[in-house]
Amino acid sequence: MQVIHSNSPPPEPAPPPTGGRRRAGIYLLPNLFTTSALFAGFYAIIAAINGRFEAAAIALLVAMVCDGMDGRIARLTNTQSDFGAQYDSLADMVSFGLAPALVVYQWALSTLGKLGWVAAFMYSAATALRLARFNTQIGSADRRFFQGLPSPAAAALLATLVWFGTTHAVAPALITALAVMVVTLAAAALMVSNLRYYSFKNFDLRGRVPFVTVLAVVLVFALVSLEPPSVLCVLSVGYAASGVIETLVQRRRWRAARRADGRSPPGS
Repeated sequence: MQVIHSNSPPPEPAPPPTGGRRRAGIYLLPNLFTTSALFAGFYAIIAAINGRFEAAAIALLVAMVCDGMDGRIARLTNTQSDFGAQYDSLADMVSFGLAPALVVYQWALSTLGKLGWVAAFMYSAATALRLARFNTQIGSADRRFFQGLPSPAAAALLATLVWFGTTHAVAPALITALAVMVVTLAAAALMVSNLRYYSFKNFDLRGRVPFVTVLAVVLVFALVSLEPPSVLCVLSVGYAASGVIETLVQRRRWRAARRADGRSPPGS
């Protein structure tokens, strides 16, 4: 039997279980990249208001790169926190929701009047819904895939479209504005859809890769350096279409499997 003397200090209480939650606190390194993404999105808005659409489009792409770096750095350095997750989501709403909508509105959609700003608002609202759904699915969804087009990819689609149009002197006429509105609404619809997009989160930068992979990376960099607006626009469109293509292929395979099961004899 343990005897506790009156003059002995009471035992220290055990720390409460964390339950697997992120550690509280603010870490500097990943939040610097989040702040950089927020600043790039804000700068894109200012540049678009001043009519500097090429700089605005490039700023949105810089925001996308910074946003991709903050989460990866937080995981590599084990500096994930609840504050960082919330800060990243709020910064994404500015950089990939409001900023692309305002940039594309200033560039082309403003010629459509109310129809233009309604399309821009639909994109912003879809981004907010996409981010809210993503935040509620953390820990339960498949890390290999996103449900719906990621908001940075949707912003890159609009940014490269603006960059391509500005570089090739595409006049924001009525037909151009209508085409841009269709792309904006399509990006909004893809964000809130149930289509699956590859997340690249399982891509290991420290692992060994075949020589062909390195050669492909060099080829991509060479192509981008030749004509950045055109190549990046094609890559953005290709990624946005990949979810649609994969869904159609999966449905075709599912229907073929059902037909094969229907032809097979019972009990086989």
